[in-house]
Amino acid sequence: MKSNYRALSELIEKVDERNDDGAITELIGVSIDKCFIKSVANTNGTDLSKYKIIRKNEFAVSLMQVSRDSKIPVARLEDYEVAIMSPAYPIFRVKDTRKILPEYLDMWFKRPEFDREAAFIAVGGVRGSMPWEEFVKMKLPVPTIEKQLEIVNSYKAITERIALKQKINDNLIDTTDTIFFKMFLENKPVATISFTDIVQLMGGGTPKTDENSFWNGNILFFTPKDISRSPFCISTEKHLTNEGLNNCSSRLYPPYTTFVTCRGTVGNLALAGVSMAMNQSCYALKGKNDFPALFVFSFTRYAIATMKKKASGAVFSALVTRDFEMEKVFEPNLKDAILFEKRVEPFFAQILANTNEIQQLLDLQNALLTQLSSR
Repeated sequence: MKSNYRALSELIEKVDERNDDGAITELIGVSIDKCFIKSVANTNGTDLSKYKIIRKNEFAVSLMQVSRDSKIPVARLEDYEVAIMSPAYPIFRVKDTRKILPEYLDMWFKRPEFDREAAFIAVGGVRGSMPWEEFVKMKLPVPTIEKQLEIVNSYKAITERIALKQKINDNLIDTTDTIFFKMFLENKPVATISFTDIVQLMGGGTPKTDENSFWNGNILFFTPKDISRSPFCISTEKHLTNEGLNNCSSRLYPPYTTFVTCRGTVGNLALAGVSMAMNQSCYALKGKNDFPALFVFSFTRYAIATMKKKASGAVFSALVTRDFEMEKVFEPNLKDAILFEKRVEPFFAQILANTNEIQQLLDLQNALLTQLSSR
């Protein structure tokens, strides 16, 4: 039986506590991924007394410039006891935790259905804003506290399992980096050759976006948006049909191909977990002269890190072929590269297995969020 629906106005109240004495200096904002991030603003000499205070389990939301195809930035504070935010953010909290748990409300905000409903309500055409008065009219199902707690605990167990697998993957990739350093960098090799003497750069492309027969097929289509915490990419936002693949300049790249983003967020790497095509904002990398795939990935990690270090903190606006041609690297020995491949292959196999499990857990998590609408 469906639970009674309640308007947000019945469940939450606005908070407007100011940092009057300027004592709190931890400045944060809400990202499009519905989490809090440290602000990059320089607060030296800034009057912080006008900033809003947000406390643990309170929420912040950005209702300006709501896009119809993006997430609504709203999040519950978990990692700080107290922080400050821009006065532009509406901050609110649950009125009565005996009626609704903050964690349950947080889950409701994470639903894609919430984003779609909020975007529909937003005014102003393609990009609009949502008045607070309209935001609090939105309704959600409110089951018993016991049922909410059961749902929240299930979601938390999945989240913790995902975090554990991600941490294991982080440790495994650190191990492969250490092996690479020990085998190739510990004795400070001299950079004498071009990166492209070892690695071949290959391009991608995008078929016509208004041709329906090219899209929503079974072929994964990698773009910079598909970069994740895992080294492997096993799912993509967009998919091509065979016809779409035949009508773009990307080939179908095999598993373990290294992708590097060269526009947008530049210099990020991913390994193809399955065969996939790629758009023109990336390069696909392949070892020349039989240099193996996992060596190419780690070798590219080293090269990109070196390029970023030489940029002295500057942000790359783009990477082009000439950047890689001009990048001087040490000359690796093919036998050592093959030995490296054999040593790290079990680690990458475990990373890929963990990544597949994480994706299954994310699917389960999303299914749990979707089910909130029917409770």
